[in-house]
Amino acid sequence: MPAHRISRPLFARFYARVSPAMDAGGIAARRQQLLAGLTGTVIEIGAGNGLNFAHYPAGVTRVLAVEPDPFLRRIALQNATYAPVPVEVTDGVAEELPAGDATFGAAVATFVLCTVASQHAVLSEIHRVLRPGGQLRLIEHVRADSPGWRRAQRLLDMTIWPAVCGGDHTGRDTAAAVRAAGFTIERLDRFRFPDMRLTLPTSPHLSAIASRTP
Repeated sequence: MPAHRISRPLFARFYARVSPAMDAGGIAARRQQLLAGLTGTVIEIGAGNGLNFAHYPAGVTRVLAVEPDPFLRRIALQNATYAPVPVEVTDGVAEELPAGDATFGAAVATFVLCTVASQHAVLSEIHRVLRPGGQLRLIEHVRADSPGWRRAQRLLDMTIWPAVCGGDHTGRDTAAAVRAAGFTIERLDRFRFPDMRLTLPTSPHLSAIASRTP
């Protein structure tokens, strides 16, 4: 078993229940926008229950969807059968992707970099499996802009939040981590989700497209 594999069966079942409601609340549209225009071969990291699959455009020739949790992977396998493009769902962890160097034209990660132990390790592995110039497309909830909310996020991340929410972190500067890992951000869209008057520690989000530098 890879050293990075951590079992979170309760959170997996929670995510499987709440993610369809998140999609209905606006995340499905974000997935559609994120994946638009993709072509060729794609590796999806932390595919979860496979909610991205329905949004891959026809120009994609193959998706290798990597998901370590067996419960979510079973649901992803079912969703793969309805995908408009060929999707292969496989076991694996983000820190040790089951792919050779420079084998994919694009990588997709949605709500993954907030939960991994080391963003640097995962982004370095994504950089490894992408061809030079290949794209990383991601959606994440991220660090807040205001100092007050950043302090609240740090407090949560140092106390109960990761343990309760499957290793999730509320206050990561994911855009900076992507740049530090050797990617150039080509498009970055910051948004709030859910988009309501009440601000939550997980409200700040970003959607980004970045290219792998040689």
